[in-house]
Amino acid sequence: MSVRQAISLRGGKRLEGEIQVQGAKNSALPVLAAAVLCRTQVTLYNCPSLTDCDAAMRILTALGCGCRREGGAVTINPSVITSVEIPSGLMREMRSSVIFSGALLGREKQCRLSFPGGCEIGARPIDFHIAAFKKMGASVSDEHGCLICRADRLTGAKISLPLPSVGATENIMLAAVLAEGVTEIHNAAREPEIVDLAQFLTKCGARISGAGSGLVIIEGVSELHGCDYTIMSDRIAAATYLCCGAITRGELLLTKADYLSCQPVLSVLEQMGCSIYSFGSDSLYLNARKKLKPPPMIRTAAHPGFPTDAQPVLMALCASIPGTSIFVETIFENRYRHVSELIRLGAKINVEGRVAVVEGTERLSGAELMATDLRGGAAMITAGLIAEGVTRIGNAAYIYRGYEDIEKTLRSVGADIKPL
Repeated sequence: MSVRQAISLRGGKRLEGEIQVQGAKNSALPVLAAAVLCRTQVTLYNCPSLTDCDAAMRILTALGCGCRREGGAVTINPSVITSVEIPSGLMREMRSSVIFSGALLGREKQCRLSFPGGCEIGARPIDFHIAAFKKMGASVSDEHGCLICRADRLTGAKISLPLPSVGATENIMLAAVLAEGVTEIHNAAREPEIVDLAQFLTKCGARISGAGSGLVIIEGVSELHGCDYTIMSDRIAAATYLCCGAITRGELLLTKADYLSCQPVLSVLEQMGCSIYSFGSDSLYLNARKKLKPPPMIRTAAHPGFPTDAQPVLMALCASIPGTSIFVETIFENRYRHVSELIRLGAKINVEGRVAVVEGTERLSGAELMATDLRGGAAMITAGLIAEGVTRIGNAAYIYRGYEDIEKTLRSVGADIKPL
């Protein structure tokens, strides 16, 4: 896919209309990796067209899997794996590429990979992954900057994670579904994307219970088959568009939006004065025309707490509301890299360690910005929607890693935005 280099937008347009929320990036990537475990064709629907998903598909191709996209459907033929090495160039493109190690180890009992890349928002060590693989019987060595994982056989184990790491939980699940015996993951991550991965694997023949709780139990099976599966909707994209609607004091209807997975963000927006209604299980209505007030404190936390990925866009919203908001970031130590760019727009934000104090102002002005990471770039778009004049955001490739046709989506509800 071609990637535009910058985004330009002129603030001052109220957003009104309907947005269909894309499939979840953070679910699609581990499910794409999980296809490696299957012996027959996998078709994934609602798979978002993103640069990260494109990189995952190129990894699948490099491993020998046939892989093609038709609109929102991706078809994978994993019947034959011809390589167990993930190309270093693709590893550097996104951190989620490490998730292929569990899948390859589970199916082929070996894999070779370099250390992953992606957004530089803080330390995301893979020590938990490696320790779990070793506990299941794999040997792991470091050869010239590459990790080599091998196992004669993988066996179930009781694994207690020091922290409820999403990536480690997913990687252990992938390695465990074809292992001998039972694997227990204690202090497992509880994010909705974990549940989505478990539902996909179960449909392929895996035996998994407890996904979405702190204890996940996997009973190994001898083989997985392919299936047709629909990826869940993206709760972070939904949160982003809700904040975009709120900052312009607009009115939006989001379809294909999962109410339950969005609840931690919805409760904060309601506290701020937004009117939010759900229609069934997959539609959300936002009305932000009333005077909004800033939330006194936002503390990010593992699910079901407030998601760290939604923190930057909510901060942009708070920067436009008179009053004081305090943010405490508990997940990633460098999650405030967008702050200096928001300040260029006139935002009043002071950062001390993991705490950011936002003094909201009613006037922001357009400026030349550089996206620092995926969600930070989304925060700049959010703030730019009400900044006077033109805001130009460079390094837009970060943004396209997680948002499908974001300019087209926002234009459809009234934003003055275009790619450059």
